[in-house]
Amino acid sequence: MAMQGVTAFHQKVSRMLSRQEKKPILKPNKPLALKDEVANRKMKKGEATCVTEISILMTCWKQNNFVEAMCSNEMKSFYSCVEKAQAEMKENSKQEAIGKGARLTPKLANTLLKKYPNMRIEI
Repeated sequence: MAMQGVTAFHQKVSRMLSRQEKKPILKPNKPLALKDEVANRKMKKGEATCVTEISILMTCWKQNNFVEAMCSNEMKSFYSCVEKAQAEMKENSKQEAIGKGARLTPKLANTLLKKYPNMRIEI
């Protein structure tokens, strides 16, 4: 099913590029082939963690005139949340380094594209 859609797409693009019917509809200024590299962009950091815990801690500080002894439970919960988040980030970075992450890093994508280059044939 997917292969049939790909061939239909190729046929449509070749029909648009052909000069059989008047002028070609598409006039590409670059060859219609993929490059063997991707842009070297930084990955997004992701969402902020432990926001609720830090807001609870700051509220406690404000209510108790910034006396840390009065907010020890809130501080413990915040620090435990931070430790969990750091452990989770470390685990995710290990999985991404192996290649089991959801997205490839640009560096890993470039090494794979150099190892397995694209065909240099236009459509």
